[in-house]
This record gives sequence, structure tokens and C-alpha cells, in this order.
Amino acid sequence: MLVRLYDLLDASPIYQRTRDAGVTIRRADPWDRKRYRQFVEETFGELCMVEADLAYRQSPITAYVAERESRIVGFAAYECTRRGYFGPTRVRPDERGRGIGAALLFRCLESMEEMGYAYAVIGGVGPKEYYEKLCGAFVIPGSEVGVYGSQYQLREQGR
Repeated sequence: MLVRLYDLLDASPIYQRTRDAGVTIRRADPWDRKRYRQFVEETFGELCMVEADLAYRQSPITAYVAERESRIVGFAAYECTRRGYFGPTRVRPDERGRGIGAALLFRCLESMEEMGYAYAVIGGVGPKEYYEKLCGAFVIPGSEVGVYGSQYQLREQGR
């Protein structure tokens, strides 16, 4: 999917919703790396962790974390697998429905716009309607498999 970064909605209400839910969204720091990797791997698996860890090769680090009481409950990254790409991103199942994923998404998209990108690519899209509604993303015609290829999709499904 493709997102027009120059046409993003004001995310202030989304950020306020997460604050009201007791969740802080911030850019990951170098000293977060061990617990970031541990959280992603234990909660979402090794493949997700390998991709998410690539955010630490950038300066500044291209990942945001969502924390509740100093415990990571979600993350989002960009510029990991490919330049100009948003993802991976995940929120703990018991923390979903509080706007955490949306806040993480917008922090990343705003950071990408600050880097000078006009568009962001969302690869490996799960809930297409979610991204359409939230940030006006649209499907890139002919991109059903995309750069990840069918092998990635099979690994994600445990095959």
C-alpha cells in the first residue's frame, strides 16, 4: 500500500487517546535494544524480531515503542527491510483497541515525512481496511506478492 505523507491527518487526537490509556509512545533508544528484541521475539516470533531489529542500524533509530508502566506493549519501525517502507509493527493482543497501533503508525509516518519522503510504502499489509481508513493508504496495483515474495508469506504462516 502507498501513503501520501504530504497529506497526513492531524494525529493529535490519536496521541491523546494513547496518553489517556496510560501508554507512552517514544522513539527507541540504544539501551532499549535488548528488551526490544526480547519483546518482539517472545511476543511475535523470530522472523518478526530479525526484521524489527534492523531499525537499530539507522541513526536515529527508526523504531518507536509503546510503553505502559515501563513495559513495552507495542512497537513500529520503518526503513528496515527497504528504504521508504513502514513496518514491521505489532501491538500485544491484550493491548489492542486503545489506539496504540495508530499512534505508532503516525509517529513513523511523520518521521518519514521529516526525512523528506513524499510517500511511504506499507509492505506485507495485514488489515488493508485499517490503513485505508486511518491514513488514506491505497493498494498499489499489481503488488499482491510485493518485495517480500511468497516465501516470506509462507514463513509468516508457519509453513
